[in-house]
Amino acid sequence: MTPANPHRLTRMRGHRILARWLLGAEWRSHRGRALVAVATIALGVALGYAVQLINSAAFNEFSAAARSLSGQADLQVRGAQPLFDESMYPRLATHKGVALSSPVLTLDVTVPERNAALPVLGIDVFKASRIAPDLIGVPSAERPFDTLASDAIFLSTAAQQWLQVKPGDEVALQSGTSIVHLRVAGGIVRTRPGQRLAIMDIAAAQWKFGRVGKLSRVDVRLERGVDRERFRRDLQTELGSQWVVAEARDTESRTDRLSRAYRINMNVLALVALFTGAFLVFSTQALSVVRRRAQFAMLRVLGLTRGQLLRQILMEGALLGLLGSVCGLALGYVLAAGALNFFGSDLGGGYFPGVQPQVGFEPLASSTFLTLGIAVSVLGSLAPALEAARARPAAALKAGAEESALARLATPWPALLCLLAGALLTQVPPWFDAPIGGYIAVALLLIGGIALMPRVTAFTFGATSRAFAARPRGGAASTLALARLANAPGHASIAMGGVLSSFALIVAMAIMVASFRVSVEDWLVHLLSADLYVRVSQNGDTGGLSPGEQMRLAAVPGIARAAFGRTSHITLDPARPDIAVLAREIDADDPGANLQMTGPVLSPQALRDDETPVWVSEAMVDLYGYKLGQRVRLPLGERGHVFVVAGVWRDYVRQSGAIEIRLADYRRLTADTSATDVAVTIQRSTSVERVVAGLRALPFGATLDVSQPGEIRARTLVIFDRSFAVTYLLEAVAIVIGLFGVAATFSAQTLARAREFGMLRHMGVTRSQIFAILALEGGMLTACGIAMGFVLGFVISLILVFVVNPQSFHWSMSLHVPWTVLGTVALVMLASSCSTAVIAGRGAVSVDAVRAVKEDW
Repeated sequence: MTPANPHRLTRMRGHRILARWLLGAEWRSHRGRALVAVATIALGVALGYAVQLINSAAFNEFSAAARSLSGQADLQVRGAQPLFDESMYPRLATHKGVALSSPVLTLDVTVPERNAALPVLGIDVFKASRIAPDLIGVPSAERPFDTLASDAIFLSTAAQQWLQVKPGDEVALQSGTSIVHLRVAGGIVRTRPGQRLAIMDIAAAQWKFGRVGKLSRVDVRLERGVDRERFRRDLQTELGSQWVVAEARDTESRTDRLSRAYRINMNVLALVALFTGAFLVFSTQALSVVRRRAQFAMLRVLGLTRGQLLRQILMEGALLGLLGSVCGLALGYVLAAGALNFFGSDLGGGYFPGVQPQVGFEPLASSTFLTLGIAVSVLGSLAPALEAARARPAAALKAGAEESALARLATPWPALLCLLAGALLTQVPPWFDAPIGGYIAVALLLIGGIALMPRVTAFTFGATSRAFAARPRGGAASTLALARLANAPGHASIAMGGVLSSFALIVAMAIMVASFRVSVEDWLVHLLSADLYVRVSQNGDTGGLSPGEQMRLAAVPGIARAAFGRTSHITLDPARPDIAVLAREIDADDPGANLQMTGPVLSPQALRDDETPVWVSEAMVDLYGYKLGQRVRLPLGERGHVFVVAGVWRDYVRQSGAIEIRLADYRRLTADTSATDVAVTIQRSTSVERVVAGLRALPFGATLDVSQPGEIRARTLVIFDRSFAVTYLLEAVAIVIGLFGVAATFSAQTLARAREFGMLRHMGVTRSQIFAILALEGGMLTACGIAMGFVLGFVISLILVFVVNPQSFHWSMSLHVPWTVLGTVALVMLASSCSTAVIAGRGAVSVDAVRAVKEDW
C-alpha cells in the first residue's frame, strides 16, 4: 500500500478546522437569523410529516378493519346494487372450484340520538366460523345458543362504549320507521381498536330489519390449486354486469381512491410552509454571502479553492436543513399524536369513520421528510454558493461591490422559462387520479415569480425614482430611500421576495377557499328550494317510508306538496367507490329547477319513447367518461337497463359520482316504492311550526328528521369549515413565516449597512431620519411585494380553482375574491414590515459613526 501523503493529510485537517471555524463564527454572529431559518424549515417539515402520519395511520387502520370483515375469504361476490336475492347463495356454494361460501348481510343501522350509524353484520355462524373466525359473537356460558337467537346482538368493545351498554342490556336500533329492541348477548372474538361493529344471526337480521330473502355479499374460499385471478375473471363473465366479483384488496383500493385526493391536497398544502422556508434559507444565505464577500475573497487569495468554498456554503445550508428537519420530525410526531387523540383521524375529511388509529414511527416517511428538509435548504443555498465561488477575489475585496454579487439574480430567462412551463403544465390531465401537473405548475409559477423580482424591483423603483426626481417633493428621507431601492435592486428583491412568496400563497389559498365556500352556498340555495326537508333517518341505510306512510305524511294539514325521493347505490367498478343513485321528482323539460346544471340538457323530444333519461354529476364525466347524449347501461333492476345522459349537474357532496333519475322511472325499473326523504312545500297560510308539529304527531313522527333549509345550510357550512380547518391553519402559518422572513431579511440588511449609515451620520443625517428611511424602504418594499404577490397569487388561485380542484374532487366552482380578508392581511404585513425595519435598524444606527466608516478601509 502507498503511504498517505502527510502534507495532504495536514491540508485536509486544516480545511476541516477552517470549515468549523467559519461555521461557528457565522452562527455566533447571526444566531437569531439562523434560528429563524431553522424554525421555518422545522415548521414546514412538521406540518407535512404530521399530515402524512395521520393519514397513513388512519388509512392503514381503516384498511385493516375492512380486511378483518372478509376474514380468510379469497373472493367476495356481491350485487351491483346494495342487496340481492339469496337464491344466488346455493348457486355459488355448489360452484366448481368453491370450497366454502358464507352469506353475509351488511347494514348501516340507524341508532336513535346518535350522529353515526352502527355497522351490523348478519352471518351464518357455522360458515363464518371457518372463513372469518374473529367475527363470531362470544355468548355467555349460561346461554351458548345466543349466536342463533333472534333477539340477540353482539357488540364490539368500541360499540359497547359508544352505546354505553354492557352484556345483558337492551339496545334500541331503528328499522324504517319502527324501533327494534335487541339484547346485548356479549362481545366479539376480535376487532380492531375503535372499530364499532355488531354481529347477528343472518336470519334474525333479515327479519328484524326488513330484509327477508336478501343478502349483501357472499364470501368465497376456493379449493386448493385453483387460480384465484382466473376464477374471478371466469365467474365475473358468467354472472354478468349485475354482479361484482371482487377481492379483499379491492376494498382498500376503493378507500384509497376516495381519500387519495384529500390526502394529497393536505400533504401539498402542508409543504407550502417548507417551500417558503426554502426561500428563507436562500435569503439568509444570499445576504450572508454578500456580507462575507470580502472574507471569502481573502480566503481565496490565501489558497482556498472554489470547490472548497462552494462546499462550505452548501454545508452551512445543509446544516440549517438538518437541524430544522430533525426538529420538524419530532414536532410533527407530537402534532400527529395530539391530533389523533383530540380531533380524530381524518382532519375533517370524514373518510375514515369508526377507527381509532395510533400514530407510529414510519422509517420511509421520516427519511423522506428529513431528505426534503435538507434538500430545500441546500437548493436555497445553491445560488449564493455558486456566486461566491465564481466571484473574482480582486473585485470582491473592493468595498461597495456587494450589489454586483446579486447581478446574476436579475437574469430573466430562467424565470420566464419557469412561468412558461407552469402555464403549459396547467393543460396536463391528472396523473394517478391526482392533479400532479397542477401542483408542479403552482411551484414553477412561485419560483418564476420570485426569480423575476430583481427585474421587477429595478424597473419599479427606477421609474419611481426618476419620476420623483423630475418633480421633487417630500423630504430627504424619501429621496434617500428611493435612491437606495433604485440603485440596489438585488438587495431590494431579496427583501421583497419573502413578502411576495408568503402573500402570494395567502392570496391563492384564500381565493380558493372563498370560491369553494361561496359556490357551495349558492349550490345549497339552488338545491334547497322547499320549505322543509324530512328524512326517515339522519344516517344508516335501513330507513324507508312505505307507500302507506307516504300517503299519511302528504296528508298532514298545511302541506301543499310532498316530493318524495329515494337514495340508493350501485357499483360500476369494484375498484372505485359506489355511485349514488338519487331518485327524485324531476321535470325533464326543466331539470335546472331541481339541479344546478353545468351545460346544455337534452329535451324530452330528443329521446325515443323507450329511452329513459338520467342526469349525471360532474364526477361521472371525469371518472367514467359520460357525456351528453351518451347511451349507458346501468345495473338497475333485475337485468339492468340502457339510459341516456340528458345533462350534467354540479354535486358538492359525492365526489365519487352521482346519478339523478326520475322517481317514477326508478320505481318502474326496481319495484322499490319506499322513500328515504321528502321535500315539503307548505301552504302560504300555514306556519312552518304547525306543519312540523303535524309531522311529529304522526305515529312514526318520532323517527323523522325534520330540517329547514337554513339549518341544513348552517350544518353543511360547519362541516365545510371543519374540513378546511387545516387550510386555515396553513394560511396563518404562511403569514407568520412571511413576517419571520421580512424580519430576518431586514435585520440582515440593516446590520450589513452599518458603514452606509455611518457615512450618512457624517453627512448630517440624524438617527430619526435614518429610521424614517428604513420605515419608508420597508413600506415601499412590502407594498410592492404585496402588489406583485396579489397578481401571482391570483394566477395561482386560478390554477387551484379551475385545474387542481376539478381534477382532485371532480367538481367545478365559480371564482370569488375575499377582498376584506386580503386587505386586512396586507395592512398587517405592511405595518409589521415598517416596524420591523425600524427595530432592526436600531442596532446598525447605534454603531459609532467613526468606527462604522473605518470598517470600509
